[in-house]
Order: sequence, then structure tokens, then C-alpha cells
Amino acid sequence: MALIPPFFLDCVVAIGVINADKSKSWIGTGFLVGRFFRQREGGGKDYHVFLVTNKHVLDKVSSIVVRFNPQPQTAEPARDYDVPLIDASGSKLWTEHPSQDIDIATININPKTLREHGMKFDYFKTDADHLLDIRGMVDRGMTEGDFVYVLGYPMGIVAPDRQYAITRSGSIARIRDLLERRSNDFIVDAFVFPGNSGGPVVSKPEYFAIQGTKVISKAYLIGIIKSYVPYQDVAISQQTGRPRVVFEENSGLSSVIPVDFIMETIEICFKTLNLVEEQTVEKKQS
Repeated sequence: MALIPPFFLDCVVAIGVINADKSKSWIGTGFLVGRFFRQREGGGKDYHVFLVTNKHVLDKVSSIVVRFNPQPQTAEPARDYDVPLIDASGSKLWTEHPSQDIDIATININPKTLREHGMKFDYFKTDADHLLDIRGMVDRGMTEGDFVYVLGYPMGIVAPDRQYAITRSGSIARIRDLLERRSNDFIVDAFVFPGNSGGPVVSKPEYFAIQGTKVISKAYLIGIIKSYVPYQDVAISQQTGRPRVVFEENSGLSSVIPVDFIMETIEICFKTLNLVEEQTVEKKQS
């Protein structure tokens, strides 16, 4: 019995950089979101597909590599795609949330290329009840103690010829301040490490609830990992009684940015993309 829809895992990708010696280092996690674009004549839908991750994963590098798996029936290795982040003029090719406190970045990608190369991938669809925003969490009665999964690549653990996301379970530790719009994030009780940044957080479906509360019987994308919540451990000198060394440690709690800010960032990128497309069409017509 699966508690995470299998296609959720196909939405997750490893993000890396190429080092000076041509080796790769895996620095973060990303996932794909499909923003509904238009209805096709005769059926079917078109989506603009965006890679979503954290700003801090992208803001100090000029390019990244994103790994995709081939279809499982093939013996081909995973394929790494170069994604430039800065154009020839030095301008960013990715979109960030306008608030400095919201650590989200998006990049438009071309799924047609992935399909032509036989890659196995999927994306969370904005019109298919895959995402749960703050209002949805309030309506469904989501609260502290509800279980979640964190998907990603902690410590850059990526197989040599594949990329399979590591899934860790946890629970919502504090969320009422977000639901009351007093905070821009919520906290989960789940260990994350470098490499988890930008990974999706998914609600765990449940089939039982205490009387008077709702059952959330479906998995949803509810947010994106920002970072772990640190605590400081201070070493005191026995001779002077004064602090000598401060260690920053992982508390086991993690900060999560809700879906609402993911969608805000995607909308900014989507409008920019449409503006570029309209200008291209106008140039061709003239």
C-alpha cells in the first residue's frame, strides 16, 4: 500500500554543480510544478512546467545540473541537463520571490526535450488538486501532530547512475501561527541536512481522526523545505567561566514555506514568460 502517490516521487530532481575538476557535487533538491496554461482543442491540457527550489541553492552559482531518470524498462543511465542561471549580460535567468524572507526560486523548463529523450518525470499540477495552500489546510483542519513526508537528497546522497529521492517521515510541530497569518512558514519535526534544501513536503494520508475533526485522506504538496532550525551549544572555559566556543547544531526541527508562496513565485515567472512570448510573436508579425 503506497501512502505517497508514485508520481510525486517522479516530480523530485537532484540539483548539482560541476566542479573545476569536472566532477559533480549535489547541492540541493528541486521539484516540478505544472502551471495550467490552456485547454487544447479536442481535449488535453497544456502546462508551463517550472523547477522549484530555494533561492540559496541558486544564488551563488552561474549554472546547475539537474538529473532525470530514464524510463525504468531501459538500461540507460540517468541524464544530467545543464541549466544556465545567468545570461551573457549577467542577468538572472531564474525568478525569485520578491520578499527577501521567502526563500523560493523558479525556473521555466522545457518538458518536450525530456520526453524526446525518454526521461521519466512528472509534475504537481496546479489544477488537479495536488497542492494544498493555507486556506485548504484551514478548511481540512490540518494541525500540529499531523504526519508529513520530506523528499530530497540529504548530504548530496545521489546514486551514480540514478536519482531516487530519499523519503523521511515527520510531523507538523507548529503551524497555527501560519494558519492565523502570523507567520510565513511552519515547522515540522523532521531532520533535514544540506542537500534537502528546496525539497517538497507532502502530507501523509490518514484514514482515522478523533471525533469532531476531519480526516485528510489524500497526499498533498504542502510546502518546500527552507532549512533546519539551529540551536547553539556553548562551550564554557572551566578556568575563566566565560564562553570559548559556540557550536551550531541541528535541532531536528525544520522550517517549511507553504505552497502559497510557491504559487506566487510561479505566477511572476509565468507572466514574464508570457510577456516574452508575446514580444516574440509581435516581432515575427512585424
